[in-house]
Amino acid sequence: MTNASAETERDSTRSVPVGTEPSGAAPRAVIARAGLIWTLIRTDFKVRYHGTLGGFVWALLKPLTMFVILMSVFSFLFASNPDYKLNLIIGLFLWDFFAEGTKSGLVALDAKGFLLTKTRLPSWILVVTSVSNALITLGVFTVIILVFLAFAGHPPTWHAVALFVAYDAALVLIVVGFSLASSVLFLRYRDLNQLWDMVVQAGFFVAPIIYPLNILPERFHFYLFLWPPTPVIEFSRSALVRGVTPTATAHACLAGVVTICLVVGTIVFRRLGPRAAEYL
Repeated sequence: MTNASAETERDSTRSVPVGTEPSGAAPRAVIARAGLIWTLIRTDFKVRYHGTLGGFVWALLKPLTMFVILMSVFSFLFASNPDYKLNLIIGLFLWDFFAEGTKSGLVALDAKGFLLTKTRLPSWILVVTSVSNALITLGVFTVIILVFLAFAGHPPTWHAVALFVAYDAALVLIVVGFSLASSVLFLRYRDLNQLWDMVVQAGFFVAPIIYPLNILPERFHFYLFLWPPTPVIEFSRSALVRGVTPTATAHACLAGVVTICLVVGTIVFRRLGPRAAEYL
């Protein structure tokens, strides 16, 4: 009787097509993955500021200190520009997210490689969650910028705020696309870390952060806009400070930059990601 029951159970198992899951399996998988992502984000946040007296405040002090120093020096050079301090704080905060996010994403798989070898989880989750600390800081900075503008006599409209949030999202996607590609490339080419440090240092002066874009001849503007942070910084300043909405063509170009970063990053990650554990 027992053998007959076992045979019936095996037959019922064979009758279920391969890859078919119970109706509640997909929602449970989504919830479990969301819980995993939240756990990684929370752990990264705690580990980064564990044992420090200032905690998360240190993430805010770095760009704020840079703002005070640059404002003290360059405000004399651009004294004729009344919006210089507003443009400077916007540029610095956006740049800080780009620099921190790309550096964290680049070493994400190398720093958390032990999770790939000990657990079964999609490796892209490690890359995406690696920029969570920078993303949290960006969210706080967004609030600070809006409050700063209000106290400076330039309260942004709801339309400008919506555009700024959209530009923030575009910058986040650019960083994610870069991180997907660079994280797997770094496992093979370790010099990429030092190379990117040099690019970031030079890129700070390529992007119009401490100087207005209009001080350069217009024929050079196109080359500066090829550097991804430039359009995000300039469009944000245009919406928040000048109250001018960039043209549809400008938005289409930004969408193209975001799409290229995501597509290239995804292609590189899909091609090299499955073998990431071999280089850890």
